[in-house]
This record gives sequence, C-alpha cells and structure tokens, in this order.
Amino acid sequence: MTHSRLPQCSHMHCRECSVFLIHYLYMNRLSSLLLAALLGITTVATPQNDVKIEKNKPILTSDLMTPEALWAMGRIASAQASPDGKTIVYQVGYYSVKANKGHQVIAIVDADGGNAKQLTQASANETDPVWIAGGKRIAYLTKQQIWTMNADGTDRRQITNDKTGIDAFLFSPDGTKVILIKSQPFHDIIKANPKDLPKATGRRVTDLMYRHWDHYVESIQHPWLAEVNANGVTEGIDLLAGEPYECPMEPFGGIEQLAWSPDSKYIAYTCRKKKGIDYSISTDSDIYLYDTEAKTTVNLCKPANYQAPACNPSHTLKDQTVNAEANLKNNPGYDTNPQFSPDGKYIAWQSMARDGYEADINRLCVYDLSQGTKTYVTESFDSNVDAFCWQGDSHSLAFIGVWHGCVNMYTTDLNGTVTQITDDWADFVSVAPANNGNKLLAMRQSMIAPTDIFIVTPGKNIKKTKVTQITNENKHILDQLALGKITQRWVKTKDGHDMLVWVILPPHFDETKRYPTLLFCEGGPQSPVSQFWSYRWNMQIMAANGYVVVAPNRRGLPGFGHEWNEMISSHWTGMCMNDYLSAIDDAAANLPFVDRERMGAVGASFGGFSVYYLAGHHNNRFKCFISHDGAFNLESMYTDTEENWFSNWEYDDAYWNKDATPEAKATYEQSPHRFVDKWDTPILCIHGELDYRINANQGMGAFNAARMRGIPAELLIFPDENHWVLKPQNGVLWQRTFFDWLDRWLK
Repeated sequence: MTHSRLPQCSHMHCRECSVFLIHYLYMNRLSSLLLAALLGITTVATPQNDVKIEKNKPILTSDLMTPEALWAMGRIASAQASPDGKTIVYQVGYYSVKANKGHQVIAIVDADGGNAKQLTQASANETDPVWIAGGKRIAYLTKQQIWTMNADGTDRRQITNDKTGIDAFLFSPDGTKVILIKSQPFHDIIKANPKDLPKATGRRVTDLMYRHWDHYVESIQHPWLAEVNANGVTEGIDLLAGEPYECPMEPFGGIEQLAWSPDSKYIAYTCRKKKGIDYSISTDSDIYLYDTEAKTTVNLCKPANYQAPACNPSHTLKDQTVNAEANLKNNPGYDTNPQFSPDGKYIAWQSMARDGYEADINRLCVYDLSQGTKTYVTESFDSNVDAFCWQGDSHSLAFIGVWHGCVNMYTTDLNGTVTQITDDWADFVSVAPANNGNKLLAMRQSMIAPTDIFIVTPGKNIKKTKVTQITNENKHILDQLALGKITQRWVKTKDGHDMLVWVILPPHFDETKRYPTLLFCEGGPQSPVSQFWSYRWNMQIMAANGYVVVAPNRRGLPGFGHEWNEMISSHWTGMCMNDYLSAIDDAAANLPFVDRERMGAVGASFGGFSVYYLAGHHNNRFKCFISHDGAFNLESMYTDTEENWFSNWEYDDAYWNKDATPEAKATYEQSPHRFVDKWDTPILCIHGELDYRINANQGMGAFNAARMRGIPAELLIFPDENHWVLKPQNGVLWQRTFFDWLDRWLK
C-alpha cells in the first residue's frame, strides 16, 4: 500500500522523473506556457539546447483542466533559505508529454518574492541545491557529481570526480567535510551470477527482501565521509564499511535521514540494521551517532547490549514480546530523520513506538546528549509529526501535522507545550528555518493550488501569524483555468461518529443541475484525505470533467485522534466500508445536485481494494468502478508484497495459521475475490507491472474474474510503472482512460 508514514507523491518532494523540457521564463513574468498559448505553440525553445519551437495545438483550449495542463505545470521539489534569510534557492521540475521526459532546474528568489531567477539551463538535470560557504555559493548535483556556483549562477565548478557516482550529499557546517551517499553492489540476498555467464538474466534468491518497491535489491546505499580541500573532495571512507545495511533506508529515504552536529564533529544517521526475513517483518530503525574523530558509533535508541526478541514471522508483532510495554523504552519502531539543535545540545527525530506498524503515530523525540535521556514533546498532539525543524533558540521546534483534513504548522517547546500557528484549508508539506529568528520557510499546496514556497512568521496568537507566498510557479496556468469550489461536510457514520467529507464541485457549478458523482476512496490505508494536490488523483481535473467528488476521511485516517486512526488495522472490511457508504448516501440524499443514478467509485492502493470490495457489496449504488493498484486477493497479497510487516499488522496472521485470530479469519473470508459472484457493475482495473508493493497479478486477477463473469471490464496495464504512474505519456493515457471509462457509464 502507499504507506502513511510517507508523504504521498502528490503531497511532497517525490522526484517523479528527471530529464529535459523547457526553459521557464519566470524572470520576465511572461511564462513559457502563456507565451506558447499566445503564439499557438506547445513549447518554447531552450537556447542552450537549440530546441526548435514547435507549431502545435495550444495546451489550453478552454478554461477547464486537462491532463496536458497538469503535465505543463512546474513542480517545486525543495527549497532552502540562505544563512542571512534574504534569498531562497529551490529546485523545480518541468515535463514534456511529447518527449516523455522531464527536466530539473535550480532557481532563486528573494525572501520577499522579488528578483526570481532561473540559475541552471543545461540539458542535464541539476538538483539538490544547498547554500555553502556562508551563503556565498550554492552546491548542487548534476550527472551524479557535486558542482558549486555563485549565488547568481556564475563561476560553476565541479568539485567531485567520484568513480562510483554520488546520489546525495550533505556538507558539514564548517565546510571541511561532506557526507556522500553512494550506491554499491549488494549480493547478500541475490547472489552474483558467475562471471563466465555475463548474459545470464536469472537471479538466485536466498532470503526475503530481494526486491523493494519497484526494483530487485542488487545494490544498497551507504554514507561516505569525505574531506573538502583546495583540490576538491576526497573519495572518503564508508561509515558502514562491511555492514550489509542501507543508509538512507529504501525505498524513499534521502539525505534528511542524516545530520551534522553544529561543531561538525558528529554525524547522526538513520539505519535499520536488519536484512532478509528480519528486515521484511520489522520496521525497527534507529538513530546512530558517529564520532568523526574517534571513528566510533553509538546507537541512541537502544542500550549497547540490546538483543531484539525472537519473533514469529507469520503473526502480527502487535502482541509479541518486541512490543511488550517493557520493550517500548528501546524504541522498537521507526526512528528517522535526526536533526541537531542549533546549540548542539539535543538531537530531535521522528519516532514511532511499535515494531511492525508502519502507520503508528509519528511523535517528535528530543534526545539530551549530555544526559542520555529521551523526551517526547508532541504527546498532546493526537496526530502525526510529518516534518519538523529546530528554531533558533534551541528550545523550541516547529512541525507540520494533519488535523481535520488539513496539514498545518505547529510549535512545541521542550516541555511538550504544543501551539498551533497556522489555520489554513491547505497542506503545508515542508518546514525549515527561514533565518536565525523564528521565521519559517515552507512549501504549501491545496486542492486548488499546486506547491509553492511561503514564508511563515508566527504571531503572538494564530490570528497574528503571517503567511507570505513568495513563488507563483503556476500562476500563468491557474489564471487561465476555472477551478471547482471545495466544500466541507460533517456526516454521521452508521455508528454515530462525525466524519469529515470534502465535496468538490465542478467549475461553473449550476446548483439547479444534477451531476454525476464520484466516491473517492483513499489509499494508505492510513493516509489522510487532506488538502493535497496530486498530478494523477487530482480533484480539480475530476471536477473539470463534470463530476462532483465526495472524498470522506473514513475511519483509519490520521487527523481525528489516535482511536479513529487505529480502527482500520485488522478491520479492512468493517466499519470503514460503511463509512464510504455513509458519505455517498448522505450526498445522494442531501445534496440536490448529486445524481444518485449516476454514481461511481474510484480509488488506488487501499482505495483500489475498497473499490473491489464495494463491487460486491454496493447494493446497486454505483454504475461503474475504477481500481488502481488495488489488492484483490488478500491470501495472495499476504505473500506477494515485499514488506511483510504490513500484511502481518493489517491481517494479524498468515492465512495458513490454523490458530489465527478471529480478525485474521474475517479478513481472509471478506477478501474481495470471494465476492466476485456478486459483481454486476462495469469495472476498470489499472496496474503497474513494476509494482512490488501490490503485485500486478492482483489487477489482472480482478479483470480476468470480471470478464469471466461477463461483466464489462477493461485492464490498463503499465509494464514500466510501479505503484505510481510517473512517465508523462503514461500519465496522460491514465487520465484519458480514466475519464473515457467514467463518461461511458455515467454520462
């Protein structure tokens, strides 16, 4: 499933693709797309690459969102303030549907939003910009080597010539050292083929975790510590030399999983020091402290003599010894993303309490380096800490977290006093210092706007907080579009709970008309239906195609308290399915513009599972279904997925265990594939063959079953996509197929 411990690709800094598109004329405020529309063309030349202007149909032919308009949008991926807080450097990606590629560039803008300038214009991707040399220069990656340049883009210098290639980097505060993330061959699980068989394609697998997310695990990343001198950067030493563990952690970990101490003497890093079956059933990662002078490493989460309790790999860890109360002090869950306080006295990190539970509440832990004690400073916030940063005083931290369908910004002191500082119908998707004071740099999005960069100045109270937008990356496109209105409803569930439901209305909404309506089923299963902006599951493009969208925050989703969040595990087909029906029934009964004779249900991952389940339990509510990468047969899913901790926690037991819990037996008995005999409604199944989280056989099985039952069905299969759809032309094909199917049955 799409893990709730991670931002969805629609939420945050997912680098979906990286190659070439267009030169963005941001500085002149006359964007490339607007210019293209005025000239009747699709793209504008990049002079450095001699790309010819193409006479083509304009991207925007009306004021309604299209797949092409979505793919024409710039996608801001990262942002960092200069040490003096006056300038922001950031990364943005642009995409070409025709070329089926994208291009990552670097830009700067003043902290007041002025003097925006694109710094890089080469054909190669230039990524990961950070300030170095006290803000005088910018370091960045291109072609897996580190380069630097002046803040105005001049005097470019390559400072590494690493034979392995660099995936990420992090300079020490004093500039004398740098952490280099490098990939290296790994044949602990998949054995290397004999050298005299260079064309052999077979893989000899000896244990679990032989593939992860979308690739076979034949290499892992390690952090290397290198020196910076007048001649550039040395090759460095491997901090995990001889250890068969990854750092950062797959599949999504990045440089945020490592940190330097302010005095440049220590490195904190995240690692799960497990492999094979032990890795596959456990989420236990720890924070390690490496002394660059003594060359020693200490685990900050566990005592030196800690031995993990033995576990039954085919049973949930929730009631095994590793999660007994006495062992929770040893941090058996996810511990990730360390950050030193500015004064160097503390390290903070995100911490989940229990092993095997990828969606446990994410708390903020503060470790006192002198005392060796841990304090959890967000216990009064009954939701997840999605990202955080220290503030300049070293005694308070800012963080973002979801509450009631919005991701807002909060602060906490070392005593655990949490204060909310923004109250927007939006999602803040990152938070970082904007200067040495209390100003914060953030990226923010909503259902009506893709990601832009903001400066947040906390006030004495929430009403005094100032939120200032400093980029308008896609204003030139958004100004040409009519967007649907976002509304909020609170709906009573079958058992009397209040459930937040977002309702998205079509552009040019006419309250006298009746519209076809979609029930949006969220994935995760514990990812919030917040104010996210997606380039695939985009609420505005659904609305632009004439659909009302009903998007419930059913039980199991964060932002409504721990109890609501926990109600999904071991109960996939319980009340959460009734929550979907409560939401759509409320809309059909109480919203006069909803046409109850033209309703469909759509969803991905757990949302796709939900669609398959509803297909056998909807009592003629829906006229069509769409499931993307959904689980269909839970017995098969149990052993198909690569991260076995997920199935163990969610299902309780392996399907072959004769002493399985009642919840486990009910889970398998209620698997969607057991109710195909009740399917009676057209269904579109979508899947990627590189999806190793939910294997493609799940989508194929559902499609085959529907056709064998004589039900109208289609299968959209992507041989080269994973759990997401990342290539531009595949993305457009996805959208066209999606709306062709809906229009066929609902219009």
